[in-house]
Amino acid sequence: QVQLVESGGGLVQAGGSLRLSCVASGSIITFYAMGWYRQAPGEQRDLVATVTSGGTTNYGDSLKGRFTISRDNGKNTVYLQMNSLKPEDTAVYYCSARATYFGGDYWGQGTQVTVSS
Repeated sequence: QVQLVESGGGLVQAGGSLRLSCVASGSIITFYAMGWYRQAPGEQRDLVATVTSGGTTNYGDSLKGRFTISRDNGKNTVYLQMNSLKPEDTAVYYCSARATYFGGDYWGQGTQVTVSS
C-alpha cells in the first residue's frame, strides 16, 4: 500500500510564506507525477501544481509566480513553497501522486493552510 504524508501547514498572516512537504512510501519506487491540490469548504478540489519525474511542472491559474513546486525523486518527496499568501489561499492542501502516465492515483490526508487578513 502507498502512503502519502503531508506536513507544513498552519496559520499565517497575509503576505507570509509556508513550505509544504509530502513524503511517499510504499510499493511505488518512482511516481510518474506528484503534486498538490487544494479544497476550501463547499468548493471543488482544484489543481495547485504538479511535477513529473522528468521535472515538467504545471500550475493552477494565477498561482505560478507565488507558488513553486519541487521534487526530490530519491527521497520520494514533493514540496510546495508558497509565498505572498492571500486569504483566498485558505484551504486544505492535499498531496497527490500518480503511478503512471495513464493513472493510478494516491492521496494524502491533507494539511490545513489558513491565511488571515
